[in-house]
Order: sequence, then structure tokens, then C-alpha cells
Amino acid sequence: MYEAYTRQSLPSKKYRELLGSALCVFNSNNSFMIENIIRIDSANDWYELIDKVSGKLRDKISTTISINSGNTDIEDLFMEIVEMRNRIIHSFQITSPSGEQVLATKTSKKDGNIQFEITETYLMEFIKKNEELSTLLHSYRGFDAKLENPKSPSHF
Repeated sequence: MYEAYTRQSLPSKKYRELLGSALCVFNSNNSFMIENIIRIDSANDWYELIDKVSGKLRDKISTTISINSGNTDIEDLFMEIVEMRNRIIHSFQITSPSGEQVLATKTSKKDGNIQFEITETYLMEFIKKNEELSTLLHSYRGFDAKLENPKSPSHF
């Protein structure tokens, strides 16, 4: 598929919509995670945390959210999502066996360098896991995720 703004071949509109949604829900959760870390330990600096690669937030999550909640549910799910996100971000475009433009990725060398297609199902699973994380974060924070979410304090 082509668009007027580029001559490069692109995945379908639906695929790109899911890809964009995946990026947005992850970024939202990453920011909310940082907000929760700072809420527990105000010695943490927002600018420093927002500049960190998401996987590098684990230590901060462990010493704040996991200790404060008494479990590692949020930490574990976030790290699972970070790995999925890494596979999406570090992907490469291919033409699928059905002739469609899609993204593909591979596992790390230690995990066998296994290549796989990032399917619409993979993207939907990623989005759903982010919804689960959002619900956990809101519950942890004392908000009912089914109610209208309160506005987060802005840093801008």
C-alpha cells in the first residue's frame, strides 16, 4: 500500500492503526509508571526517569511500587510488555507470505535468534496487556479504572 506522503510501501491502514495504538498505550503506561514511582519516592527526578530506556525502570519499580504493593504483579507485567515493545520497535519490514507489508522481528541471540512476524494478533495482545497494566496501575493508585480517569499532573 502506498500513501501520497511517501513512495515507500506500507502495511495496511488497519495494521498501521494497531501499530500506532500499540505505541500510544505503551507510552501512556510508561508515563503513568513514572508518575507512580515519583509519588512513592519524590527523590526521583521525572526528567531522569523519562530519559531512561523503559527496561531500565525495573530497579525503580522494584524499590517503590513492588515493595509498596507487596507483590511484583505490576513490575512483572511491565517487563513482559517492555520485551514485546522492544520486539515491535526493533523490527524490520517484510513482505508476508500473503504479499502484505508487515513487520517482523527476532528473539535475542540467547533466545535462539528466532524470527517471527508481528501479526495483528500480536499487536492486539500487546494492546490488551497494556490495558491490563493500566487497570493494575489505576487500582494500585486507588482509582477505579472503569470510572473517568483523573487528570495526571502535567510536567509541561
